[in-house]
Amino acid sequence: MMLTRTAIRGWLGALAGAAALTMLAGCAKSEPEAVGPPPAMRRLTEQQYRNTIRDVFGPGIVVVGRFDPITREGGLLAVGASAASITPSGFERFGELAESIADQVVAPANRDYGLPCKPADAKAPDAACAKQIFAASGRLLYRRALTEGELARFLALGEKVSVELGDFYQGIAFGLSAMLQSPEFLFVTDATEPDPAAPGKLRLTAHARASRLSFFLWNSTPDDLLLAAAEAGELDSREGLAKQSQRLLESPRLEEGVRAFFSDVLTLDAFDQMQKDATIYPSFGLTVAEDAREQLLRTIVGHLLVDGEDYRELFTTRRAPVSGGLGMIYAMPVTDPNGWSEVEFPKDSPYRGIVTLPGFSALHSHAGRSSPTLRGRAVRELLMCQRVPDPPSNVDFSQFNKASATKVATARERLDIHNTEKACASCHKITDPIGLALEHFDGAAQFRTVENDVVIDTRGELDGVKYDDASGLGEALARSPAVTQCVVNRALSYARGRAVGKNDNAMVAWLHEKFESDGFRLRGLLESIATSEAFYAVSAPKADPGTTPPAKTAALDGTATPENRS
Repeated sequence: MMLTRTAIRGWLGALAGAAALTMLAGCAKSEPEAVGPPPAMRRLTEQQYRNTIRDVFGPGIVVVGRFDPITREGGLLAVGASAASITPSGFERFGELAESIADQVVAPANRDYGLPCKPADAKAPDAACAKQIFAASGRLLYRRALTEGELARFLALGEKVSVELGDFYQGIAFGLSAMLQSPEFLFVTDATEPDPAAPGKLRLTAHARASRLSFFLWNSTPDDLLLAAAEAGELDSREGLAKQSQRLLESPRLEEGVRAFFSDVLTLDAFDQMQKDATIYPSFGLTVAEDAREQLLRTIVGHLLVDGEDYRELFTTRRAPVSGGLGMIYAMPVTDPNGWSEVEFPKDSPYRGIVTLPGFSALHSHAGRSSPTLRGRAVRELLMCQRVPDPPSNVDFSQFNKASATKVATARERLDIHNTEKACASCHKITDPIGLALEHFDGAAQFRTVENDVVIDTRGELDGVKYDDASGLGEALARSPAVTQCVVNRALSYARGRAVGKNDNAMVAWLHEKFESDGFRLRGLLESIATSEAFYAVSAPKADPGTTPPAKTAALDGTATPENRS
C-alpha cells in the first residue's frame, strides 16, 4: 500500500500557441480572475529535503541515501511531485535516513547548532528542554507549529527512550527521527480554511502560503521570519505577501531557488545518468560532466540575477565561466586551472549562448556521437514548450542504421536518408533543422568543422527564420515569442506544482505582458508570480470516497521503542 494519497492533478494540455497568447496579452491589463485547483500534496524533492535538513539542523549534517524517483509531468519534476507517493521500500529508506540525521543532530559536534537547550542531566529525561527542542524543530520541519497532541506524543516517546537508555539525547534522537519519517514533513500540504472575504470559498492557510512562497523562491522550508509573519496574520493580505516576497527576492538564497528552477526546466538531473564513450571523448570524464552542469547554472544565475540582464540574451551571450576541465573541451587556456575563470568568447568563436555550452549540447547527445534530433527536440520542448511526439513503435530504422554502419559522411546526410521513412519525417522536420545548426559541436561539445573528412553544413531554420550556424540559431531563439512565453509557462507551473492548462491562458498572457514590460528580467517575473492571486488560489476539493489519510509512522503512534528501531 502506498504511503500517501495521490494528489488531484492532471495535465490539462499544452499552452496555446504564440499567436493566441499575444492576442490575450493585449487585453490583460490587470490580473485575471484566479481559478485555483483543488488542494494537493507534493512530496519533497531530494534537493528540497537536503536543503531543509541543512537549514534546520546546520550544514554539518550529512544526508546520504537514495530517494524514490519523481516522474516528470508537464515537463517538470515540480509538477510530478504532486503525484508522487512513497513505496514501502522508499519509506524504509526514509526511516534509515531519518535515524542517521537524528543521530548526527544530537552528536556532541552538532548539538550547539541544532538544539536550542541543554538538559539538566544528560542521563535523564528533561521535559522542559525536550519540549523546547521538539517545538522548535517541529515548527520548521512541519512548516507550522506542532499541535498539542503531536507535541505530547513526541515528548512521551522521548521520555520513554531516555528512561530506558539512560540518555536524554537518545530520546531526542528518537523523537526527531519520528518527525523526519512523518508525512507532515515529507509532503507539503495545501492546508485550507474558509475565506472570510468570499463566503463559501476556501483559501490557503497562512502557513501553506508561507510554504508555497519559500519552496518557490528558495527551494527550502520557510525560515523563522516567514513563519512568524504567517503566525501574525501578515500573509493574509497582499501587502504582507508582497513584503515577505520582496525579502525573499532580495536574499542571496534566491540564487538557490533559481538554480533549482532551471535545473528542473533544463532536465539537468539527466546528468546523473549521462555517459560518454571514454575512447571517443577522453576529455569528458565525470568531473568535466559535473563542471558542464555547473557552468550552465553559473551562466544563468550570473546573467539573470547578478547582472539582471534580459532573459532572451541567454541565447546570444558570449560570457561564461570556464573551469580547468572545461578548458580542455574548449581547447583554450584558463587563468585558474583549479577553479573558475570568467571568459568572454571572441566574436568569431562558435560558442555563443547557452545552447552551445556543454551543459546543453553534450547532455543532448549520444554516448559516442552528437544528435541533431535530440538537440532539436530539447530546444523545442525545454525552451519553447512545444511537445515533440515520440517515434512510433513500428518505425523502420534500417536505412538510418545502414547509413551509420557504412559511415555516410555527415549527420545531415544520414538523417536525410532516414527521413525517407514517412512515419519519421513529420517530427524530424521540426527538430533536425534546429539540431543541425549545432553540428559543429561533437557529442562532448568540442568544436569541429568536418565529420568524416566532409565539411559540416550547419544551415537551418526555426519557424521560418533561417540561419547559417549556432550563432544564428541563438539569435532566432532570442527573437522567438515562444521562448519567453515558455519560461513564463514553466515558472507558473513550477511555482504552483501543477501544469498550466487552457484555463490559465489569460494568466500566462498577463504575466508575459508584465515580463515584457520589465525588459524580460527574471526577478520581475518571479515577483509577479509570488505576489499574484493565482499563485495562492485554491478551490474546494472534489469528493473522493476512496481516499484515505496518510498513514502515521509507528513512532508517531507511540509504539516505537529502542528494541524495534533498526
